Amino acid sequence: MMASSYNAKDEDGHHSGSVSHGGAGTAKSKKPDNTAFKQQRLPAWQPILTAGTVLPAFFVIGLIFIPIGIGLYVTSNNIKEFEIDYTGVNVDSPCYTCANNFSWNSTTSCSCTVNFTLEQPFENNVYMYYGLSNFYQNHRRYVKSRDDRQLNGDATALKDPSNDCEPYRKIGVETIAPCGAIANSLFNDSLELYYVEPSGALNAVPLAKKGIAWWTDRNVKFRNPAGVDLPTAFKGTAKPVNWRKPVYELDPSDPDNNGFINEDFIVWMRTAALPTFRKLYRIIHKNQSSTSTLPSGRYVLNITYNYPVLSFDGRKRMILSTISWMGGKNPFLGIAYITVGSICFFLGVVLLIIHHKYDTRSNSADIPN
Repeated sequence: MMASSYNAKDEDGHHSGSVSHGGAGTAKSKKPDNTAFKQQRLPAWQPILTAGTVLPAFFVIGLIFIPIGIGLYVTSNNIKEFEIDYTGVNVDSPCYTCANNFSWNSTTSCSCTVNFTLEQPFENNVYMYYGLSNFYQNHRRYVKSRDDRQLNGDATALKDPSNDCEPYRKIGVETIAPCGAIANSLFNDSLELYYVEPSGALNAVPLAKKGIAWWTDRNVKFRNPAGVDLPTAFKGTAKPVNWRKPVYELDPSDPDNNGFINEDFIVWMRTAALPTFRKLYRIIHKNQSSTSTLPSGRYVLNITYNYPVLSFDGRKRMILSTISWMGGKNPFLGIAYITVGSICFFLGVVLLIIHHKYDTRSNSADIPN
């Protein structure tokens, strides 16, 4: 038997005696270099899955996820929420006349009143949302239709906004401020809430309009252009097509909530990912002198109907909700944890039964290399 010696150069195709026919040099090899990486000799760790390691993992995941899911689900269910649709689709709806007669071209507002009853009191702070359905804010062209430099108060972008705002970029020679389809479709219904006292008197529920926008949006992304006052700063610009008043008149009574930094405007400009969404409209702060922020009883919702939705088969809602440490009402996360935990626990039981029934190997058997 002949013995062979290992030579790295031979493996690489560099034979000491091999010369090309022309005698110019050695033949070039197509073999990979003789390195640990290219020859796959790097040290590696491969787990060996056994019943002793897999089964405990399934049971531990199940025992951790199920209690977490139950806690999240119970917390979500403890959040009180009331929702009322005021679109006005049905003939018997109080807003039916407004829904069918109002359009973007209407010059006068339409008002309607919706009565409802809260069966349970709402404690702590209560958040009022408006909800829209079948409104696709996630459409690609819609999402792009804005100029963030203009919204940040840049003087150049105010007079010459991005072409992404087309066809809501200019009206004649005047640029639109704020430009784009998102700003043009700003939700502008006005909602007022009244509590009906036992005597029949209407008591207005105070609605806070400050603090509804994200801090980063309010203080970083949105800024008014420089100027002596807002009318001067926005001089030479036009209001969006569907707006009834210019941007510097969104809240004339509060200079810190007017123009581009108006919080209703900022909330709307943060586009939603799904066609059915809700956005924060107002906050009802807890009254320290009473036990309930909104006591149970009868309420009246006065609506200034400015936002038509029937043209795209949309729906409008008003939502009252409390929140918890995990946010608003959303049982999905709790259900997901419970489902994953239950599946893992069930698979652990099934694999344990299979292991005890069919595993006939000796516990001290060596694992072959």
